[in-house]
Amino acid sequence: MAKKDLRYKRLLIAPAVAALFLSACTNAAQSPKQESVNDQALSKHADDGRDVIGLSMPSQYLERWNRDGQNLKSMFEEMGYEVDLQFAGNMIDTQVDIIDEMIDSGVDILVIGAVDGMSLTKVIERAYNAGIPVVAYDRLIRNSEYVSAYVSFDNYQVGRLQGEYVVEALDLENAGKKSYNIEFTAGDSVDNNARYFFDGAMDVLSPYIDSGNLNVPSGQKDFYSVSTPQWSTESAHTRFEILIGSYYSGGNILDAVVCSNDSTSIGVQDAIANNYLGKNDVIITGQDCDEENLKRLMNGSQSMDVYKNLSYEAFVTVKLVDSLYHGQEMSQELADGWNLGYACTYDTKTYDNGKIVVPSFLLEPIAITKENAIEELVDNYGTYVIADDGSLKVAE
Repeated sequence: MAKKDLRYKRLLIAPAVAALFLSACTNAAQSPKQESVNDQALSKHADDGRDVIGLSMPSQYLERWNRDGQNLKSMFEEMGYEVDLQFAGNMIDTQVDIIDEMIDSGVDILVIGAVDGMSLTKVIERAYNAGIPVVAYDRLIRNSEYVSAYVSFDNYQVGRLQGEYVVEALDLENAGKKSYNIEFTAGDSVDNNARYFFDGAMDVLSPYIDSGNLNVPSGQKDFYSVSTPQWSTESAHTRFEILIGSYYSGGNILDAVVCSNDSTSIGVQDAIANNYLGKNDVIITGQDCDEENLKRLMNGSQSMDVYKNLSYEAFVTVKLVDSLYHGQEMSQELADGWNLGYACTYDTKTYDNGKIVVPSFLLEPIAITKENAIEELVDNYGTYVIADDGSLKVAE
């Protein structure tokens, strides 16, 4: 990677580029104190001779975050950056401590997949005062005007794909006076993405609930009632065991469950397998295409999944960070210039974090079923391979 004067890059990115990003959303100017702190940061980091990216990922316990972390690390290293990758064990305080340590060690840019997007305000401000831009990865960081950019998939569309699958599978457009029973299992209430997933699905399905074609016997239709702490398989399983015993033990038929992701989907599937007495196949959704869930998709336990090509998300993040590092302005033209070969939309209207609308680069998810899994994941994307036992495995 060609070296540039780090002082010049710092001047461009923090605070100048960051202020440019924020000017469209706020008119707040830097205080003299902030400018002074940034000047100190420039002096501290200008001549250290290192190009360091701090990667703070939320958890090593979910397959997708391990893949994200390793994808990002390898791609940054291929471009010549030094990388400090750390996982927070899904603990808020641990992540704050990790980011503090990265700031102290002199990283040049922070890429953060937040454990809790509501809990990083102070440490993100500290990064800003140290002249370190922050890119929110996959999960929006809230309540901070110091977030430079956000890279994710269109999370609302994820939920819509799940809802649309249910509509098609139950043929709700032609349901007439028929009524089907449905339940919902959402993600962690502190994860900003979980709300978008739930809202996307509910916006598709609400008209059918209102018309009576869909019925929710539990009455649990609001986000907080159906949320799952830490996206825990065990929590989803326990809740659904109780729900089945309370509402589906007397011969009531359960037709569909909208599960926002794969870990909660496994909990729901296992609860149904062990407790539900109905003879019908329950429609169950998911998201992430974890290997275990793809096995279940192929054997019929899970009905559909939503695929987000994490290598695409990682690559867009790397290209964005490298662009910011070299003083380029964010725009749709910037994204188009990366020649990605897939859609990436620059959005400056959707992701309001409570302080600013964060400039965002959004990718498109796709629906995966048993019928198209091999075609999409193996043939088209090449991100999975068919193992000797016939299951789908992440390609090495």
